[in-house]
Amino acid sequence: MSDDFLAVMRQTLAAVRAGQPAKGTRLIQRALSETPVPLAVSGQEAAPSPLGTRRRARPLSDVIADLGRRPPMPSPAQRPTAPVPDLPDGAVFERRRHQSMHGARNYLMFRPSTEQGPIRGVVMMLHGCTQTPEDFAAGTAMNRHAAAKGLVVVYPEQPRGENMQLCWNWFRPSDQRREGGETALLADLAARVMAEQAPGAGNLLVAGLSAGGAMAALLANTHPDLVTAAAIHSGLAAGSAQDVVTAFAAMRGEAADRAEALTVPAIIFHGSADATVAPVNAGRLAGPLTSPERRGRTGPSRRYDVLAGRNAAGHLVEVWRIDGAGHAWSGGNAEGSYTDPSGPDASAEMLRFFLQVVEDGAR
Repeated sequence: MSDDFLAVMRQTLAAVRAGQPAKGTRLIQRALSETPVPLAVSGQEAAPSPLGTRRRARPLSDVIADLGRRPPMPSPAQRPTAPVPDLPDGAVFERRRHQSMHGARNYLMFRPSTEQGPIRGVVMMLHGCTQTPEDFAAGTAMNRHAAAKGLVVVYPEQPRGENMQLCWNWFRPSDQRREGGETALLADLAARVMAEQAPGAGNLLVAGLSAGGAMAALLANTHPDLVTAAAIHSGLAAGSAQDVVTAFAAMRGEAADRAEALTVPAIIFHGSADATVAPVNAGRLAGPLTSPERRGRTGPSRRYDVLAGRNAAGHLVEVWRIDGAGHAWSGGNAEGSYTDPSGPDASAEMLRFFLQVVEDGAR
């Protein structure tokens, strides 16, 4: 990143602090569109296209520059492809489309065989920037874990027509409300799937990585009556940003005065070496915890510690800090992007926590 660009960033933050966010947004957008930035490598590769191949991760500045751009929708021929996964007998993994008054989205749905028992709930998985549902499903291996637990999994797709980098628009006020925007759209999608696939179960875990984690936190706080528990990996708290400029600042770990801790039971994962979303954001998601207990653990290849307690609403919260991990799904499959196979297994721990909340009535 050049000295000229850093100077513009200082001017931008000064404008925001002076109560001129629109001016700051114009400064950073102009600087990022005019400044050539070489491809960066931060310990992880970007999303595969097609799945199974990889390209270098774009630098954070490029991603931020494109957050608000809305190009035309891609043609079907431009859609990334993915191999069809091996499915257990009786299981289904298919593409669907949801339409509502708040908009429409395609999504993938995994439904395990009901021969092993009734469906116990639904897991909504929100992918990160540059990822696709196919990529996210492959990288997290959530279908495999959910099949053993009797859970349906849905992977909503953020189209390029809504965000150039396929990010969920967690930083836009219009998408942070219960009554409209992407939070309302995702809540409607989740409610529809629950009514169709798990009638009477009433259990929804919303989970996400990075921008998807930030949107999952928003969905949990705007719809606590719908969301049973939240699982956030390398994400940000609701209210951390109100535009592109404050999104960049929050990701870097700067003050986020409007950040709101989660109000539902939550399990939070963050790598100590995350250079894309600062680890301080995990604490903002959790908020102050009462009766906290910290326990250190050593996995197959790295150490991690877990802080467990209760949030201001009295709900269970676990914060997992993984030593040396970057911006990647812990314990993920190398076939997907932004994964770290070293562990611990975030997918398994998320479902363990979710079912603990359901079975113990700990919500």
